[in-house]
Amino acid sequence: MVSYLLIAACILVFVSLPYWLPPVVVRLRMFLFARINGGEALTLPGGELGPEAFRRIYAHPATSGRSRGARLSDLFWYWLAPGPEMHQEHLENGPRYEKIAGLTRSILALPNAEIEHLIEKCDARIQDLTLGRPRRMVRLRDVMMPVWADFYHELVFREECPPEARRLIVAHAHDVVTALKCCGLRHMKRRNQLTLYIHKKLQQGQFPHGFPDGFSLQEQAYYLQGTFFNTAIVQMSEAMAHLLMALAQHRETQARLAAAPDDDQLFEDVLNETLRLFPLFGVAHRITSEEIRIDGRTIERGSVVCFNYPDYHRMGFDHPDSFEPGRWRRCPVKDANHIPFGMPRNRPCPAMRVAHLSMRRLTRCLLRRYRFATSAGHTRSLPNRGPCLVAVRDAAGLSPAFERLLLLAMKVRDRWEDAYRSVAQLVFGTIMILDARRLRLCESYFKNLEVSSSPAQAMGRDVDK
Repeated sequence: MVSYLLIAACILVFVSLPYWLPPVVVRLRMFLFARINGGEALTLPGGELGPEAFRRIYAHPATSGRSRGARLSDLFWYWLAPGPEMHQEHLENGPRYEKIAGLTRSILALPNAEIEHLIEKCDARIQDLTLGRPRRMVRLRDVMMPVWADFYHELVFREECPPEARRLIVAHAHDVVTALKCCGLRHMKRRNQLTLYIHKKLQQGQFPHGFPDGFSLQEQAYYLQGTFFNTAIVQMSEAMAHLLMALAQHRETQARLAAAPDDDQLFEDVLNETLRLFPLFGVAHRITSEEIRIDGRTIERGSVVCFNYPDYHRMGFDHPDSFEPGRWRRCPVKDANHIPFGMPRNRPCPAMRVAHLSMRRLTRCLLRRYRFATSAGHTRSLPNRGPCLVAVRDAAGLSPAFERLLLLAMKVRDRWEDAYRSVAQLVFGTIMILDARRLRLCESYFKNLEVSSSPAQAMGRDVDK
């Protein structure tokens, strides 16, 4: 009798794994990440410091440090390697940042009509290869990456993206985001292949914008790789995956948007609600350059402040966990706790205009041709890459019963994948945390910079793997 009870208990535990294991592993993983910075970081909003304090501290001129002085930076530099010291997000304020920021703005300064035309070209080239069948189960992030690889290659180099270059860009972006989500280890040799490609383009004079003085060829390659062929590709692919997942889960909203492709306000409402629920940033960390006094509290110089976007985006909203695009007709964006592209007074995302225009045009192109449905889990970090059933609009539709069966199978598979993935994330995350602490890329860079007469000598301390 006891043996039967034991067998039944084991079966029950196994069957229930997808329901209880992922949340447990997520909490354990978050605990490990919280310990990286030695428990010294101030996380906002939190405790008595609510959304108002979040905004005031984030916008404060002294909240200006990007990497130097935070142990957490070693991990982010590790994920973004090679060349994290040239990534625009991690460059400290000063002349080098101003030069790079100016170059970024000039690259992105395309007329609106040209941006929309470019995204249509890229969509037409890629979608016929990836979504050509009448019905297909896809991972939305994987489908979107080639589109944005084409888009940013042409935006940066002013020429169409060759297939081999697209393969390198997608492989690199996939490797970075997979490591960031702790779904796999990073592969430096794969990443370095893209560095070599960009380096060759620069050597041949195929970069039409021109770099400001003071940057080596290697630094130029690292800048383009990190800013455009890493962050831009990953963030735009994730943003589109979130948007299409939200539409796939809310068919009425999808139908309204497809039926009114020229309704810019409706699209903005849907995009704002998507980025409110699923912000592309989880936590952004800054280091204070001076003492900050707020609400009777003193934040010492050199403190690490972590800004929690998901928590901030939930505050002040009715039914914060519900997808309600209509709320933005009652609540102007400027009055809400909503900063999907960062704080306006603290180096916001320079691609906000390009992102809005290109996403709007791409969404219209996709909804004109396809219908989306999903039953998979939709979380901010999107480790499942957005499983979705895509059907061509003018093709014969599935019977409702068969579509429900497909979606049920997707849901079951996604739950079991989530259980496996949670354990894998814990294992891979722990390995990378330990390796990042061993290499100390950020700490070593600034330490070498202090003792080196030439900053260029302190570049590139990473290792091939």
